[in-house]
Amino acid sequence: MKLKSQLPVLALLLWFWPLFLKAQLSPGDLCEPHAHLEGLSKCTLCHTLGNKVSDQKCLDCHQALDRRIKASKGYHTSAEVVGKSCVSCHNDHHGRNFQIIRFEENKFDHRLAGYPLEGAHQKTACRDCHQKKFIADSEIAAQKYTFLGLDTECLSCHDDYHQQSLPADCLSCHDFNAFKPAPQFNHDKAKFILLGKHLETACEECHPTTQRNGKTFQQFNNLKFGKCTDCHEDVHDNKFGNDCKKCHSEVSFRQLNKNHVFDHNRTSYPLEGRHATVACAACHKKRITDPLRFRYCIDCHEDYHRGQFTASAATADCEACHTTEGFGSSTYTLERHQQSGYPLNGAHQATACSECHQKSGDWNFRDIGRQCVDCHADLHQGFIPDSYYPASACTNCHSEESWASIRFDHNLTSYPLQGRHQGPSCRACHFSGQDPAKPVQRFSGLSQQCSACHQDNHQGQFDRDGLTDCLRCHDPSNWKAEKFDHTKTRFPLEGKHAQAACGDCHKTLPVTGKSYVLYKINDFRCEACH
Repeated sequence: MKLKSQLPVLALLLWFWPLFLKAQLSPGDLCEPHAHLEGLSKCTLCHTLGNKVSDQKCLDCHQALDRRIKASKGYHTSAEVVGKSCVSCHNDHHGRNFQIIRFEENKFDHRLAGYPLEGAHQKTACRDCHQKKFIADSEIAAQKYTFLGLDTECLSCHDDYHQQSLPADCLSCHDFNAFKPAPQFNHDKAKFILLGKHLETACEECHPTTQRNGKTFQQFNNLKFGKCTDCHEDVHDNKFGNDCKKCHSEVSFRQLNKNHVFDHNRTSYPLEGRHATVACAACHKKRITDPLRFRYCIDCHEDYHRGQFTASAATADCEACHTTEGFGSSTYTLERHQQSGYPLNGAHQATACSECHQKSGDWNFRDIGRQCVDCHADLHQGFIPDSYYPASACTNCHSEESWASIRFDHNLTSYPLQGRHQGPSCRACHFSGQDPAKPVQRFSGLSQQCSACHQDNHQGQFDRDGLTDCLRCHDPSNWKAEKFDHTKTRFPLEGKHAQAACGDCHKTLPVTGKSYVLYKINDFRCEACH
């Protein structure tokens, strides 16, 4: 009866015994990649009885790694790993989710793996390269977790952009920094050396994209380049042949070859003067072989004079006055102007054409007046009576030789000029004011009294009824008092007095800011002087 009562307890012990035994022998669950090695009967697959984990047993299972170590390749043959046991880095029994392979991406020195990371590879995450699709070895690729099996060739990871049209040695043209540009490529070693503008041309301009195997790629080989028209359109439609270099250079299509053989003189319009330096496109605006009109200058050039020289029945051409050396100069000579309706005289011959023909901004050759006032401002308008210059005829007084040259006959007026009065300019008497550019003019109503123009140096000593008649003593020829007669004064000179100097009796007296000579002496007693 006692045994029967203990049977249930015994059954439970037998049921949980394997778990109890396992707990006593195994320190914990294996990681997921080693889960298939779980169980008491499989301990010796990794462990040696009475000893720790055997490195050889690890390599017996990881044969791909064993082959790399024997070939002295990869991280496990580096100085950082050699001499270490496998379990020192990859110990197990820490649970199913334990990562038995652990790397700190930012700290791992990839040079130890035998493949130093350069350029853009340094910024690439580990998972971007360590993918099964890049592993050629099927045995390694079948493993669930691995960092092995990658090749060092570019095309083992990267698509062949050139679709086998170029050799597989990518580094002969590219570097690790970026796929574009290809700094290692030297076009000077190619069959077509780049010169001139070709050096500035983008690769895509000459190397077009094409399709192969359903993918787009740039074509770098099997391109035609024997003649310019293999790439460039013949804008001349083969009228000059297809050897473009006879006229053009690689520096610029618009710059002719310095040794070009195209001679424009062989055409119907030889290039002369400034035309020889004009760019072809300035005249040949479309195709260079299209016919152009060139009989008259205005076939190409705008009529700057707006038809002023165009007769009713004929077309006047620019070459009548200009040459191909430049529009700025003119061949219209003085001799030709003398045959026009307005011959040039005097200072007009030295006057620039623009002074008369460009006064309003635009050149005017038709509506040019012939009277002085048509070009010159009438300075005297409203000041000189019309009787002296009818219709504002300036030439009545002035000369074309010089505006300052005056030939007016003052004897026609009520005040003929005599003596020293014939010397001063008209302005001295008829112009006044502070601003020379805007003088005050007076040609009529002027006083003929000397004191109206001249200062009375005698301080009014000879005034009669408020006026001083200078001509009683002076003459217009000079300022000397040659008309003065002392015998007609109140003190006729007699004896020694006739020999005395004027200054002995007529003393100089001061007056505000100046002095004057006293001529009006009222005291004639001897003791007044002696």
